[in-house]
Amino acid sequence: MFEVTCDVAVIGGGPAGLAAAVAAREEGAKKVLILERDNALGGILQQCIHPGFGLTRFKAELTGPEYYGRFVKKAKELGVEYLLDTMVLQVNAEEKEIIAASRHNGMTRVKAGAVVLAMGCREKTRAGIMVPGTRPAGLYTAGAAQRLVNRQNIMVGKKVVILGSGDIGMIMARRMTLEGAQVVMVVELMDYLAGLTRNRVQCLDDFGIPLKLAHTITAIEGDGRVTGVRVAPVDENKKPILDKEELVECDTVLFSVGLMPENELTRKAGISMDPITNGPAVDQYMQTSASGVFACGNVVHVNDLVDNVSGESATAGKFAAKFAMGSFPKAGSKVKCVTGRNVRYLCPQSLEAGQGEEVSVFFRVLQPEENVRLIAKCGDTVLYSKKEFRVNPGEMNHVIIDPAQLQGDLTVLVEKEG
Repeated sequence: MFEVTCDVAVIGGGPAGLAAAVAAREEGAKKVLILERDNALGGILQQCIHPGFGLTRFKAELTGPEYYGRFVKKAKELGVEYLLDTMVLQVNAEEKEIIAASRHNGMTRVKAGAVVLAMGCREKTRAGIMVPGTRPAGLYTAGAAQRLVNRQNIMVGKKVVILGSGDIGMIMARRMTLEGAQVVMVVELMDYLAGLTRNRVQCLDDFGIPLKLAHTITAIEGDGRVTGVRVAPVDENKKPILDKEELVECDTVLFSVGLMPENELTRKAGISMDPITNGPAVDQYMQTSASGVFACGNVVHVNDLVDNVSGESATAGKFAAKFAMGSFPKAGSKVKCVTGRNVRYLCPQSLEAGQGEEVSVFFRVLQPEENVRLIAKCGDTVLYSKKEFRVNPGEMNHVIIDPAQLQGDLTVLVEKEG
């Protein structure tokens, strides 16, 4: 078995893994190793050729390849090492030991001082949401279609219906239109947008693509190839109103119905999971319940912006390096982060009181609201308050907390004003 040792091992070479690895080297970790199952670094950003990345971090509008290219360049300058075509099979959280299968080295054992989980996420499929009907050709997840069109120059269809208003789906609506296809409509089960508002404007509204909120696909039709889908509105219980069902002709259906963190390795390692995010529970250092094992990016919770991914991943890499070098902060009094009114989940899920830098606690709301105030408090003491014109489940929010002010569990809520 091929064996290698390092200070920090990072599982995943996408934007999260790259940011964590760069931060670990900048913090002083001597040997940082990325394990990546693909044949190149970059992760999902390799196929995201549209602009819109890096507006916060780099103050520039970059494509996906331009964005991750900056991190790859920095990683190489810093001497970050990486093994490509390497699939991680198991993580021993207690021993900080990783077992992987490598195309080039065969079975591989990595012994590390600290481990960073940065495996990203995957798309939900038709099977995951149980859409009835036949099983013809022409059914794709939005991400699979994006990879085929953008990286392999394969056009997936000419007349398209998209189920779900997630960001990749809306971006592919624009992409397919630019490639000459007709995007008939985007169908969304909820009565609000699932992705970013800017993507609705730039990808749907600007191209005259209809968005049908509070609708769903009730059946897929076709034998060898998709010939159409049945679309119906839904009632307040999300049940289709079948007497208002209509047949929509198409030859392709793209599913953009949500993402799931890739956490098979995390669960097998016995690390505590958050049942809402389906990712590991972390503290402000992005450390999981396993000492010396950190997690970041979409493996923790599905982010809306890659700049957020890079920010929290840099935190994970920084403190993974500190752990490996024996300079990790001493444990303080741990407090829980508790969801309040109209808050679906919080990340991090816990904080250590009385020490460290200010912490951004990220969250998504349960329902869209306008004219609200974001509040974070311990008991009756308000630690943070900010007015927002609008909140939406498709866009992340955050509050900023000084750990020195924590005197008990932290509750975050969205309060309606006016």
